[in-house]
Amino acid sequence: MELGTMLDATVERDPQKEALVFGERRWTYGQLREESLRAARVLYDRGIRRGDTIGVMSFNTPGFVFAAFGAWYLGVTFIPVNHKLRPPEVAYTTTHSGMRLGIVSAELAVTAREGNPDIPWLETETEEPGSFDALCRAAEPFDLAVLPEAERPTEDDVAQVLYTSGTTSAPKGCVHPHRNMVQVAQIITLNMGYLPSDRYLMCMPIWHAAPLNIILLPMVFIGGTVVMMREYDPVECMEILARERVTVFFAPTVGYVAPIHAAKKLGRDFADYDISSVRIWNYGGAPIDRETAQMLIGTYRTDRFYNLFGMSEMGPTGCILRPDDQLRKAGSVGREAMWGNRMRVVTADGRDAGPGETGEIWFAGDTRMREYLNNPEATAAAFEGEWYRSGDVARVDEDGYYYVVDRMKDVIIVGGENVFSLEVEEAIIAHPDVVDVAVVGRPDPEWGEQVVAVVTTEADTDLDLAALRDFLADTLARYKVPRDLLVVDVLPRNPAGKLLKHRLREMVAGA
Repeated sequence: MELGTMLDATVERDPQKEALVFGERRWTYGQLREESLRAARVLYDRGIRRGDTIGVMSFNTPGFVFAAFGAWYLGVTFIPVNHKLRPPEVAYTTTHSGMRLGIVSAELAVTAREGNPDIPWLETETEEPGSFDALCRAAEPFDLAVLPEAERPTEDDVAQVLYTSGTTSAPKGCVHPHRNMVQVAQIITLNMGYLPSDRYLMCMPIWHAAPLNIILLPMVFIGGTVVMMREYDPVECMEILARERVTVFFAPTVGYVAPIHAAKKLGRDFADYDISSVRIWNYGGAPIDRETAQMLIGTYRTDRFYNLFGMSEMGPTGCILRPDDQLRKAGSVGREAMWGNRMRVVTADGRDAGPGETGEIWFAGDTRMREYLNNPEATAAAFEGEWYRSGDVARVDEDGYYYVVDRMKDVIIVGGENVFSLEVEEAIIAHPDVVDVAVVGRPDPEWGEQVVAVVTTEADTDLDLAALRDFLADTLARYKVPRDLLVVDVLPRNPAGKLLKHRLREMVAGA
């Protein structure tokens, strides 16, 4: 099944069911399909055809959704572009993916065009003549019946390329065909027990694999409602939960902690928020420790928390830590794969890890990516037969639960955002006062981790954190910029010259 057909099936069941909510505006599934076909017409009229690639760099807006399904109806590959990127990062993503056209929120247009001035950018969140929104409003819905057979999408066509971070300086693009994405929608719906009556608040950026594929796609598959926040705000988030009678919520830990702090700052009683309609509280990005879990259970007045652990390479399916285990197995990511997938923890010598042992997490299933775009070497390294090697190292406890203890590729997770250290290190080393640099994560109870830079500097220089952050402001997205700086005499390395990052983590943890 293709994603457009998945939407069609929901429209056939109940065209008047509410699909999207954005502020005061609402769209039924019938209207969502019509708007998506208008978007398809806009793309088609600009020469976009099956097999081409477009991208959207925007906040959480209905235009993002219309553009995505418009592309999928045409068999066009869709790239969700991180709206926090700076021009050099936009240049890489748009060039590497082969994007032929971009759609961008109006306030991000300068950054997008500076990043890649060689492709057309249509602006959304504006009614200016020639904007994506104005063009869609004037367009007739595309008649899919007129597509020649050769231009009709199949479930094997590429639906998405999800860019993920590693330790290399170049992000990798996870290639997912339509069949994978429909499988993701089905597996998430099955494992979480979603219902057509569910109302899911999307407050984290839609270009992430999680909001896009574990919120939007399952709700379209089952016929639920997606309530969209343009940007996360802790107070507004709680107000929308109450006003829209939301039933499912997803955020990294900071998305749960921030409303508590905001209520205290404003002198409000958090208990006054009516969040009784929420039946499923999902979190991801990093596990939650026992103390934080106890605090959230008490403050939110529920124990219905689920830790979703996955990665873009798997769509992002993976495994779940369910409510009964939140306290007794705090910090774990679960003990088995989601139904529909398989999971192993493999030791260095190729065995399945037993209690007390550590190994690399491997996943298998139909949601696994086809490949890394234009990167056969990385693809070969990540695949072992039918298995995907995650690069995450986990310890197995006496009951078979998995605890991620390290990241083989040193990914730092900040509020659910992946930051890869080499990219930040390469940006920092360009500073004229920096001689050597290493970047590691420091555990943070709210954000999961914070980025910390450890540097050596030229003699008689006095580099401080504020100066470094100013230097990086135009090169890196804000969440990638270090929150702390340690200046040392020498960085710890082994005889081969490789950084000893475990030593650095110990160093920054005690700083």
